Amino acid sequence: MIFVTVGSRKYPFDRLFKKLDELYDDGVLTDDMFAQIGTSEYKPRHGEYKDFISPEEFQEKIAKADIVVSHGASGSVMSALNMGKKVIAVTRLEKYGEHVNDHQIQSNEAFADNHLVLMADPELTDLGECFQKIYDGTDELVPWENKDPMSIVNMIDEFIQENWQ
Repeated sequence: MIFVTVGSRKYPFDRLFKKLDELYDDGVLTDDMFAQIGTSEYKPRHGEYKDFISPEEFQEKIAKADIVVSHGASGSVMSALNMGKKVIAVTRLEKYGEHVNDHQIQSNEAFADNHLVLMADPELTDLGECFQKIYDGTDELVPWENKDPMSIVNMIDEFIQENWQ
């Protein structure tokens, strides 16, 4: 199963759900999908969805998922990594009214540069390729080992300091 989560902020992420429908229409995706769509106005045509889910249901959906597609919220990404899931990180962009700025690019890049997630390009043009890498085993992702609770914060901070000064 594919679990898609975009959080509970007031910003829609219609672009993601349209792209996922295209991937189903093109036969790239065939797995069952459940999506937490937040305030998105576009309703996915493939799979089940709810606007919002409880924290308990969120954890249940991650546990059942083979692949988690998450917007660039580190809490959502870390929840999936802590359960050993393959994660595709997608980025909300300010220019589409999906967030207040483009900060998710930096956090998604930090996770991707450490081979913890696959990051779809911000325009989502390679989202299908990200799924394909997971399906054919060429994703090169490494399992997250949560030895130090601050290590992920330090990893993201170090990445930002090196790349965004």
